[in-house]
Amino acid sequence: MTDNKRRVAIIGGGITGLAAAYHLQQQVERQGLQIEIVIIEASHRFGGYIQTVNENGYQIEKGPDSFTDHKGTIAQLASELGLAEQLVKSRDDRKYVAVNEDLYAVPKGVQFGIPTEITPFMTSDLVSWSGKARATLDFLLPQGKLEGDQSLGIWMRKRLGGEVVENIAEPLLSGIYNGDIDQLSLEAVLPFLPEYKTNSKGLMSSVRAYTRAPDFVNNYLQSFSFLGGLSTLVDALIQQLSDIKLKNGVRVSSIKKMDDQLMLSLNNQSSIKVDGVMIAASHKIAETFFLEKEIFEDLQSMPLNTVATISMIFDVNQISPDFKGTDFYISRNSDVSITSATFMSRKWEHITPKDKELIKVYIGRTGDEAIVELSDRDIEKVVLQDLHKLIGLKGMPEKVIISRHKKSMPQYIVGHTKSVENVKRKLHEHYPTIRLAGNSYDGISLPKCIAQAQISAEELLKEME
Repeated sequence: MTDNKRRVAIIGGGITGLAAAYHLQQQVERQGLQIEIVIIEASHRFGGYIQTVNENGYQIEKGPDSFTDHKGTIAQLASELGLAEQLVKSRDDRKYVAVNEDLYAVPKGVQFGIPTEITPFMTSDLVSWSGKARATLDFLLPQGKLEGDQSLGIWMRKRLGGEVVENIAEPLLSGIYNGDIDQLSLEAVLPFLPEYKTNSKGLMSSVRAYTRAPDFVNNYLQSFSFLGGLSTLVDALIQQLSDIKLKNGVRVSSIKKMDDQLMLSLNNQSSIKVDGVMIAASHKIAETFFLEKEIFEDLQSMPLNTVATISMIFDVNQISPDFKGTDFYISRNSDVSITSATFMSRKWEHITPKDKELIKVYIGRTGDEAIVELSDRDIEKVVLQDLHKLIGLKGMPEKVIISRHKKSMPQYIVGHTKSVENVKRKLHEHYPTIRLAGNSYDGISLPKCIAQAQISAEELLKEME
């Protein structure tokens, strides 16, 4: 680094860190800034939880497998990276929920676990007539004030009744957040609600208004990926980072002030002096960098759940023709161990040979993480028993890939938004040129992680002016 150049370090080479590096590089070039950027990744590969395996005609995602791009965040990034033509929309999204081990179709128009279209909901078999009648009280009950954060599950039960929450909202939201709906934060999961509730008659109308807003784009009912899998986005970002130093297989041990700069000590006994830092890692990792433990105390109680994905390949004739769906989720009252499953090859026809079916199953939830620690053989046995029970699966899989993701799913418990604000405020007071981004903070989805990266990069550059 020359004397007149400043340096920014990005800690974490997952999708958030890579997106932050790309955005910083773009701004540095446009503004003609003298800033050097380095990414420090503890593991030996970049991409974080995103990892696509392409072999022998199969495309298997060991981590996240798709995204919904409500604000067009990834679509815009893909266009900049020259990937617009590789974006692919799922052929279909036919979701089901298992209630007492019977599968029922999720009615059209359900968003964020909440019905937004009355006719499909009223004609659905997923909720009884008494449950439907209770849910319609949502249109009559006073909206009331949302004073402070509260339990998402409790709020939904007040508005929609217990049956809708147990049979629709909880299974679908647990499939996203992998948490207990009664512990999840209303403010963090439905941040748009205060804006739309004032002009809507009830929770269902508020969500409907949000999903019909002009900036809610890209056919929100369906999922997206890339022809070559999600690793396509990771590879394209890395390829574009021509002016950025990439360090992998090395871990940051500590961050300390040194005059008007910051000193990053690494676990290989070396150090890096920088002017700004972006921490694109979980709060549990970030807090280990600092002597000032009070910075992250507001997030100490936020759990990180452990999950596993099990990808199984079958012949199509091993699957009962009775199940026509692409995904199913599990309600709390079902006696099975899996939490959800996706028929990947029904959504993306190019990822398997035509006579094969690829099913991706998720296990691990709040209160039942021990299952992830079972041996591969025992996990496979449990999953096959559940699939046999739910969809009439026959025989054994041709191939199985099990991926464990330990402490990977942050739980946005009640008070999360305020806790994140407090942590960021304290961090700024101690270290003005450090920013946080990632799924521990302001959203767990891929688009939200990328949006955080872009916003935090802009804030960091402004702070360094």
